[in-house]
Amino acid sequence: MPTFVRTEKCDGCKGQDKTACMYICPHDLMALDKDGSVTGHPMKAWNQEPEQCWECYSCVKICPQNAIEVRHYADIVPLGGSVQPLRGSDSIMWMIKFRNGTAKRFKFPIRTTSEGSIDPYGGKSMPKLADIQKSGFFTLSGGFRAGKQEELIRRK
Repeated sequence: MPTFVRTEKCDGCKGQDKTACMYICPHDLMALDKDGSVTGHPMKAWNQEPEQCWECYSCVKICPQNAIEVRHYADIVPLGGSVQPLRGSDSIMWMIKFRNGTAKRFKFPIRTTSEGSIDPYGGKSMPKLADIQKSGFFTLSGGFRAGKQEELIRRK
């Protein structure tokens, strides 16, 4: 379900050169329509290629105005149902409205850690290349080695 921007809600992150959704999109799909030639509204964000959307919803989660919504596939949300993400300061709530009128809400915390605060080796020292090569599971080029004949599973 690719994302799209509700231009009536989007404020272009208050006129900055790069909006939050542009900053966070891993596929660089979000853009800022500075002159209004694409969206009809100047300084509004838009998804340049919705069909290329990875559906990671990073833009949905980061948008401070809740202006980015999910475009629904017909087989997922048929005949009038909707999925609306609502971003809070510490959580994201997904509101699912079924076509019979019932609604369900799911709330998930936003996990944030400051950049550079994660210890990638869990308190251990960084492994040395020589030790990794001794293990026999990696080649000198950095890839995995193919299995040895004696390690193959043989079924009779």
